[in-house]
Amino acid sequence: MKNIFQKRLYAALILLLLVFTAGIFGFKFISHYSWLDAVYMTVITITTVGFKEVHPLDPLDKIFTSLLILSSIFIVGYAITVITEYILSKNNIGNLKQKRVEKKINKFHDHIIVCGYGRNGQQAVHKLKAFNKPFVVVEKNEEVFSRYSNESYPFIHGDASEDEILKKAGIESASTLICALPSDADNLFIVLSARQINKDLKIISRATDETTLKKLKLAGADNVIMPDKIGGEHMASLVVQPDLIEFLDNLTVSGDDESMFVEQVAFKNVCPSGKEQAIEDLDIRKKTGCSVIGYKSSDGEYIVNPEPSLVLKRDSKLILIGKPKQIEKLKKVYHV
Repeated sequence: MKNIFQKRLYAALILLLLVFTAGIFGFKFISHYSWLDAVYMTVITITTVGFKEVHPLDPLDKIFTSLLILSSIFIVGYAITVITEYILSKNNIGNLKQKRVEKKINKFHDHIIVCGYGRNGQQAVHKLKAFNKPFVVVEKNEEVFSRYSNESYPFIHGDASEDEILKKAGIESASTLICALPSDADNLFIVLSARQINKDLKIISRATDETTLKKLKLAGADNVIMPDKIGGEHMASLVVQPDLIEFLDNLTVSGDDESMFVEQVAFKNVCPSGKEQAIEDLDIRKKTGCSVIGYKSSDGEYIVNPEPSLVLKRDSKLILIGKPKQIEKLKKVYHV
């Protein structure tokens, strides 16, 4: 529909240009006016303002002027109608699209809200898409919103520091909030607002200054990431431990059959009956091909390379590693 309105708009503008050009050349070569007078006469004739002509018109001039007036009335009227329809339709399309987005968000539960669609926000969205996690993007910048709002995922245009915008993004039913704005002050304010609305929300925030890290934690952020610090440490690690870092870099979602995935599985997935079992009794490697490399207890303690005899407790999690096909099998077997 938008393309139809655009085509009609272009057609109307071309017709206006043609009638304007025809008027100028007609008054120049039929009435023998100067170029300036020809332009002036064309403008007052097309707009029908009623000013007096520059020179008296002979019969041929009057016929040309009459035809120009009649044609311009229809063309200008058509152009005004098309332009008005285009402006109204553009607003309506935007409103309808926003309503569809809000309706879609209202159906979300335990989704992720990403505040800011800059470099870090886009990286977060790319990862969430790879894991098929439901998410909503909140972006304040009009230019960025216009450029990316046609993507297949829901976009909310507005300031994430406002409670109303966060509620539109479904913060009350969301599981996680990612603050990826470049300003530490903005992230801090969003964390404060979000924590007040949803006490159970997991909040992950970006920070650039060391002094802001503690403030974000006090405000309610569960995790604070410093991209600049991580980037510098990563580059230095590539110098001192290049093979190890390269191996760890491969633990990602790249779409390559030879790459390695890391996945976490909750107790309720591996032990759906609720009975606590040892890792060796689950026989996960035989069923999926994935290897257990970590264990997170219910109180948050991590155990690397746990013993096969370790008994899984309620609310704990297993961390596994495997190739893409093995991870897919893991998801199917344990309904992750």
